[in-house]
Amino acid sequence: MKKVLMIATGGTIASDKNEESGKLASGVLTGEEIIEKCDIPDDIHVKVDSFVQKASMHLHFSDLIKIKEKLDEYLKKETWDGIVITQGTDTLEEASYFMHLISNYSIPIVFTGSQRSPKDIGTDSFINIKNAVLAACSEDLKDVGVTVVFNERIFHSRYVRKEHASNIQGFNAFGYGYLGIIDNNTVRVFQKPTYREYLEIKTELPTVDIIKVYMDADGKYIQAAIDSGVDGLILEGVGRGQVSKAMMPAIQACIRQGIKVVITTSAVEGEVYPTYDYEGSTYDLLENGVLLGRDYDSKKARIKLLAGLASNVELKHLFDI
Repeated sequence: MKKVLMIATGGTIASDKNEESGKLASGVLTGEEIIEKCDIPDDIHVKVDSFVQKASMHLHFSDLIKIKEKLDEYLKKETWDGIVITQGTDTLEEASYFMHLISNYSIPIVFTGSQRSPKDIGTDSFINIKNAVLAACSEDLKDVGVTVVFNERIFHSRYVRKEHASNIQGFNAFGYGYLGIIDNNTVRVFQKPTYREYLEIKTELPTVDIIKVYMDADGKYIQAAIDSGVDGLILEGVGRGQVSKAMMPAIQACIRQGIKVVITTSAVEGEVYPTYDYEGSTYDLLENGVLLGRDYDSKKARIKLLAGLASNVELKHLFDI
């Protein structure tokens, strides 16, 4: 008998219609109510812990840290084959990667959610949970870290992104693909990452913001971030990681004040690289003390930087893997 622990946090996957507005109320249903309809195989026992019932945009990093502490407690008391965490899809890519960075369990941890509520025709709620449970039992996903199961596909949390606002094919990993599939209750893993990441949180999480670069952008939002007291800043640059010339004075002010700045790219694939030498180029940013975010998208770079700052690690090589 396989044993899987499921932590439920709300989201569309636990939503129901609000009778007054006719719109969905997120996180109304408990995990216990949902799991009953998931047709889990008889040889798998799922224990459900309905931790919170929130829309995913109402989740905080403090919630995720509490979930990690709860997992530590469960794993100290008894042995589990895998863990499933359900939540809303809007922040699933961020939450799953944060959990990947701060946890170092060998058993699979699988995040899932749904694009349609359990009451909708053609809901993906129950099948996504069932497939996540099956993936959590897979020996092939041990020591892989945190994955995301959606629409029969298994993605790594490092690269997964929400690609569609409403379609049940809601997630993808552009340029890297999925690790495997779940087909007729069978988990098939085709590829795995060659490394693991782990950052032990030692201090309070810092404040890290994201600022997008666009034509004729200036430094006013960077200055506003400085004035608000941020600890770190992610710049979502263009192409190989360029910013506008008008942003450079504010970026230099960040560096002088000890604010950590990381440059990423808005391109879906590829990484930042110091190809050009002009004001605002990636080379110019690098020479001014900005960290290169390689192929991290801005959201994942933010997660990596805030976890790195809270772990007191050497930031120079933080984005090397």
